[in-house]
Amino acid sequence: MSAVTDLARKARQASRRLALLSTPEKNDLLLAMADQLELRKKEIRAANQEDLAAAKSAGISGALLDRLDLNDKRFAEMVAGVRQVVKLADPVGEVIRKWKRPNGLEIEKIRVPIGLIGIIYESRPNVTVDSAVLCLKTGNGVLLRGGREARKSNRALAVALGEAAVKKGLPAEVVALVEDESRESIPEMCRLEGVIDLLIPRGGHGLIQTVLEHARVPVIKHSHGVCHVFVHQAADPAMAEAIVVNAKCQRPATCNAAETLLVDRAGAEKILPRLIRALKEKGVKLYGDESASRAAGEKLPLPENWETEYLDLSMSIRVVEGVRGALEHLERHGSHHSDAIVTGDRAAAGEFLRGADSAAVYWNASTRFTDGAEFGFGAEIGISTDKIHARGPMGLEELTSYKYVVIGHGQLRE
Repeated sequence: MSAVTDLARKARQASRRLALLSTPEKNDLLLAMADQLELRKKEIRAANQEDLAAAKSAGISGALLDRLDLNDKRFAEMVAGVRQVVKLADPVGEVIRKWKRPNGLEIEKIRVPIGLIGIIYESRPNVTVDSAVLCLKTGNGVLLRGGREARKSNRALAVALGEAAVKKGLPAEVVALVEDESRESIPEMCRLEGVIDLLIPRGGHGLIQTVLEHARVPVIKHSHGVCHVFVHQAADPAMAEAIVVNAKCQRPATCNAAETLLVDRAGAEKILPRLIRALKEKGVKLYGDESASRAAGEKLPLPENWETEYLDLSMSIRVVEGVRGALEHLERHGSHHSDAIVTGDRAAAGEFLRGADSAAVYWNASTRFTDGAEFGFGAEIGISTDKIHARGPMGLEELTSYKYVVIGHGQLRE
């Protein structure tokens, strides 16, 4: 048995222990983990500095380096996030529905943990903690496989979480970190049918494709975030400018940042020059089609394609024929993540909201709100672009399954 499989089996056994814990016991575990993280802050920050130094030496820069940095502010936010999860309602045990059959059988549909959740991710070490505490809150064990660029940070974090678990009488493997960084470790996790109950990959297109190619267990994926803002002819210019700039510039390295600006042809000449000026003032590099260039009064370079997730201060612009043109573009080039319309026309907004096949659709608001905390979930484990089981920001409820509890009084089926 390989080290990865052996660790996964231990994590699965640990998950059975977790599933039996009460809500107060799980909350007590999470609080102990928050305390242990603070106790180990010096070691964790030192490990992160080593990862950052190695990344810089390897030529990593920009958004990827920013995601790796677990600075003091982010460390404090990470620990605060653990304590925030403690305050969230525990969905496990919730009776979703209850009914009684004519024969007297009483049936309850109740939320239960999924079991062992495998999470494969890149770059961001805070995902180690965020993913772990959300899984633990819902009674799930977690098997983590982070990126090699954050190897020392992830190990330091996982050690602290495991120490807290042991203090509470649980196996350290309730949070199990795969330290095998070879390429084969990911396909091996994907093949652990009967051990891992669910896989959640969080990362680039290549990682997602690798998981899907090898998976023999259910997968909930976060595909790439090619998000759009469509400025309709009836948009308020000032509102459109504010929303477009926020969606692109507020934090461009995130999956819910807008990558493409669609502008209604009927209003392009009036509003597009203003939008371009505003984006350029923020340092955004712009790409566009011929119609966008004409409306802008300057030649914009053509984008390589309309499906690029820039994750930086770059943006594609395309002029389309009304709502229908925008929807056609989304269907052909979108990632079904988050898309917005800016308009004062209720009918146009309704058509867009109904027609956009995305996990989150917006009317007169920035796509940057696609986030578990912003949706009021308190936290999230990722944003699903799938349609089955979970879609959009995944909070605690999405980390549960359900079962039917049937209570009888000796009934027999005839």
